[in-house]
Amino acid sequence: MTITNVKIRRLMESGKLRAIVSVTFDDELAVHDIKVIEGQERLFLAMPARTLPNGDFADIAHPTSSELRRKIETAVIEEYLRVKSET
Repeated sequence: MTITNVKIRRLMESGKLRAIVSVTFDDELAVHDIKVIEGQERLFLAMPARTLPNGDFADIAHPTSSELRRKIETAVIEEYLRVKSET
């Protein structure tokens, strides 16, 4: 699975949420609403999720291997830092 596009849809100036991102795989599948979060030690991703009636969250889409998670995180954070440096 190849990441063919990373689009920073929205940048935030304050708070821990830094950006909302869409990622396209193999020019065929897009995953929207991936969040870039500023943690205490580093930036990390929160995959799209929905809120359940009891207040818990359930992932809508997520990588099933740590290798794919690292691949997505690296591509998204690199693009986030590139776009942020241009603003």
